[in-house]
Amino acid sequence: MFLKKTPTHVTGRLVLGAVVMAAIFAPSFAHAEEVEYLTQSNANILWTLIAACLVMLMQAGFGCVEAGFTRAKSAGNIMMKNFLDFSVGSIIFFLFGFALMFGLDVGGVFGSSGFGLTGVGDGDMMWTYTFWFFQSVFAATAATIVSGGMAERTKFSSYILVSIVITGVIYPISGHWAWGSLWLGDDGAGWLERLGFCDFAGSSVVHSVGGWIALAGAIVLGPRLGKYGEDGSTRAIPGHNIPLAGLGVFLLWFGWFGFNAGSTTTADNTIGLIAMNTSLAACAGVLGAMAVSYLRYGKPDISMTFNGALAGLVGITAGCATVSPVSSVCIGAIAGVLVVLSIEFIDTVLKIDDPVGATSVHGVCGAWGTIACGLFNVDGGLFFGGGVAQLGVQLIGVGTFFVWAFGCGLLLMMGIKAIFGLRAGKADELKGLDIAEHGSESYNGFQLFSNE
Repeated sequence: MFLKKTPTHVTGRLVLGAVVMAAIFAPSFAHAEEVEYLTQSNANILWTLIAACLVMLMQAGFGCVEAGFTRAKSAGNIMMKNFLDFSVGSIIFFLFGFALMFGLDVGGVFGSSGFGLTGVGDGDMMWTYTFWFFQSVFAATAATIVSGGMAERTKFSSYILVSIVITGVIYPISGHWAWGSLWLGDDGAGWLERLGFCDFAGSSVVHSVGGWIALAGAIVLGPRLGKYGEDGSTRAIPGHNIPLAGLGVFLLWFGWFGFNAGSTTTADNTIGLIAMNTSLAACAGVLGAMAVSYLRYGKPDISMTFNGALAGLVGITAGCATVSPVSSVCIGAIAGVLVVLSIEFIDTVLKIDDPVGATSVHGVCGAWGTIACGLFNVDGGLFFGGGVAQLGVQLIGVGTFFVWAFGCGLLLMMGIKAIFGLRAGKADELKGLDIAEHGSESYNGFQLFSNE
């Protein structure tokens, strides 16, 4: 059987028609591709901006948690420090921090371009503005973690210097090691990033850095007056407003969806999984902390349960995009257990006064979440057949962030203490920092001391 051959003149017409059709529709295809690119680009900008606003709301959450867990006479001072962290931190990060964190790499250690966002081409500016804003709220988060560990006894003027150095130097430099490529690609990659270090949204980069600096600050400051007896006994100093602290935890939980899912900086199909993992880990953290406190104290402790939610959120931040939902429950539950044991150990054994548990929630659970990537990552985790390579890199990162943040924190706090003084005077601490530092009361009409 033979196929019927198409006449030559017919073939010529078909070819000519195809050429004409291509000429007509090629611009349309090109236009469609351009529209698709612009749509995705604008969606990325919008999603990242919304996420950044959610993270900015976390400043309110931190303020409520810290104020609620401490005494009424210094509540306004704590809120002032949270306002300060965001305000001075954003300006310093704009001038110096962003460039050190995301500029052209110098030896894998720090960035060297983009100070004040100078030298950026016109075509990159719209995205750069959005990316800078997103990263600025992360910098403010790292700083505001520290205020909780140093609450009720720090001179406000000295704390300004603490916030400036954290957002301008300490956080950006270590952040470059793990996230340096996020703006300029391989031209900005830091040394930990090149090793394959995994910290998607900042368990170590943000939270452990803040937690370890808070630990250094609490050590250099010393405990609040009356916290420890002469016989070494530990005395509880209850917070003045537990419902306010609970509201703060819910605000943080809500903002964390921007913190974690927004770290894609892309409006794609991964943000649902990240949000799911984030919430599951927080829920598991609540249950883990509540169960341990129930077993240890005979009743489910409220403040420990609140911190369990935050512990789960901190713990899942590193692996929120790289682990399964079941693994996120495991990570969050372990974080909830760890935070209770860590708070007890730091408070009763080490005798370090951390009023809100910042070191345990952010430092310890941030380290745990980073290590958990080496265990639970679907691609490369030890429990998923990936061997110990990823776990080894994660341990290197955890150790590095501790040495850097705690070491720099000690030097910073001791330097400020020696030159300017770090701690408020005894009379000011007894009176409360609201009156002593700011000349006002947070709850007017309920004064315990005369203003005369």
